[in-house]
Amino acid sequence: MDGHASGKPAGVLDNPVVGMAPWIIFSVLVGPGRFELSVVLALAVSVLLVVAGRIVRPGGSLKLLEVAEVVFFAALAVVGLVASAGTRRWLETYAGEVSNIALVLIAFGSMAVRMPFTLQYAREQVDRAYWHSPDFLRTNYVITGVWGLAFLVAAVAGGYGDLVLRDPDNLWTGWIIQIVAIIAAVRFTAWYPGVVRARVRRERGTGHGA
Repeated sequence: MDGHASGKPAGVLDNPVVGMAPWIIFSVLVGPGRFELSVVLALAVSVLLVVAGRIVRPGGSLKLLEVAEVVFFAALAVVGLVASAGTRRWLETYAGEVSNIALVLIAFGSMAVRMPFTLQYAREQVDRAYWHSPDFLRTNYVITGVWGLAFLVAAVAGGYGDLVLRDPDNLWTGWIIQIVAIIAAVRFTAWYPGVVRARVRRERGTGHGA
């Protein structure tokens, strides 16, 4: 596989869902009275993923998502430490939306510069010969876009709960809608590549039979 690391640890780290674990943890957990816990857990997982990635693939390059999440959650942790009581209350209420919007920007921004963030994970799972395949690239654009939409839904739901309902812990806007959006993106990430592979096999089979 073109020198890719093998084994179960590498396979786990190659999954973009694992790469987004800090964002998912923070988005789901953060709320009034839970800001510190959410930031600490998200930052710890971010650092752990970076360290684990370097252990599994010595000399491997850092991924866009890894750098973004370490910087983002480290910055939030520092702000939380030095912030006034009013700012901390604001963070407890709106930090979830801020993190969701940050990931939306990362997702669509990475697509805009022609490097959808899931591409770096996908390249570690396939032979280099497929890296520039139109189907391979399109698949990663689609999956990255779905994650951007999932976190946009989470941001809108959370914002509605905070700004309109004035209830950050509302069951629907604070939990159910956001969790369902993330689960949908997780399931799509697992399902869609198989659909593309099946379509490519059918097209090749039709071509051979023509």
